[in-house]
Amino acid sequence: MTEATDVYAPFDPAFQADPYPAYRRLRDDDPVHRHTDPPFWALSRFEDVWTAVRDHETFSSASGLTFYEDEIGKLGLAPTIVMLDPPRHAVLRRLISHGFTPRRTSAMETALRAFVRARLAEIEKREADGETVDLHQDFASPLPTFALAELLGVPEADRERFGPWVTALTTFQDRGFDMTEGPAVQAVAEMFEYFGQVVADRRAAPRDDMISALTAAEADGEKLTDWDVLGFCFVLVAGGNDTTGNLISHAVALLSRYPDQRALLARDPALIPNALAEFLRMEGSAQALGRTTTRPVTIRGVEIPAGEKVMMLYGAANRDEREFGPSADVLDVTREIPRHLGFGSGVHFCIGSHLAKLQARIALEELLAAHPDVEVDQPRAKRIMSPFTRGWVSLPASLGGPPRRG
Repeated sequence: MTEATDVYAPFDPAFQADPYPAYRRLRDDDPVHRHTDPPFWALSRFEDVWTAVRDHETFSSASGLTFYEDEIGKLGLAPTIVMLDPPRHAVLRRLISHGFTPRRTSAMETALRAFVRARLAEIEKREADGETVDLHQDFASPLPTFALAELLGVPEADRERFGPWVTALTTFQDRGFDMTEGPAVQAVAEMFEYFGQVVADRRAAPRDDMISALTAAEADGEKLTDWDVLGFCFVLVAGGNDTTGNLISHAVALLSRYPDQRALLARDPALIPNALAEFLRMEGSAQALGRTTTRPVTIRGVEIPAGEKVMMLYGAANRDEREFGPSADVLDVTREIPRHLGFGSGVHFCIGSHLAKLQARIALEELLAAHPDVEVDQPRAKRIMSPFTRGWVSLPASLGGPPRRG
């Protein structure tokens, strides 16, 4: 096990394994932190982060979402919707909303539930045969891959390609979007080639899928270009797959640490939607995202000059005792949470939040109904190492016996 540290060092394995002591120290002693190598600022208190991400005029997304310099230039591609500010961002989001609606995602519930039950049957068989169940690789992670493939209309034969793309793209972000070499470059090329052909096919022969809806979307006489559609596919695959899988895995890992809360959800599944906000608050998949200041701004007496990278430490803000009270570090699935940063806030509030919550709700409903005593083997679990995201490589688990469903 890696020892925890109270020093904010985003590349340190000890920090990445358990960043929360360092976050507490930042909130208490250095809420407007200046990091020197690489140079950036970091906000850690909830109110400061909440206010900043809702002020797109001062804290711009147009220079990228990490602390790396010129990440958009290194990418060598036009900015996607997450790297744009209003008014262009607002136009694209309005157009995309025509194809990516809550109604469209809700209509997927039957297919998602059937997939979850099939995955559960598979891991139940494996455990009965004496194999170790990896709750992340075998249950949580495949679900968003299936969901995105369904949403985008990807044939079943092509769906196995999503996993390697997601893995490579996550590494790609952590390396500062360096397009010079490595598997991530190949993943980007493969993904854009694939979806480029899909977009062309849907423009020629529309189907009942989201890409077809996006190619047809129109508002005030404007339509999405091929790049707009491709860029949104990029955002969905790169940002919506591993984050949702990690939300599910974090939920089960947290419930293993708090068996009273697990029993409460097993008895009353109606609490699961509220619990999802609490899981995101306690262990957010997105720990830090960057903005760039467009003007000098003073926060808590500290002036941040114009043109500076500022990291919004969502993982720190979501455990701020000033917002969530003295029990901010304790899981409480009944907690009232008027606001949190699990899906961001402001103009860049996660457009895929409906789909993420639907998947996580179904996964937990089915898992806890069949296996209310599911336990993760925390000492054998392996986390991803990233300065920006928090999640799992593997999460060994015991289902706690045969399924209890009828």
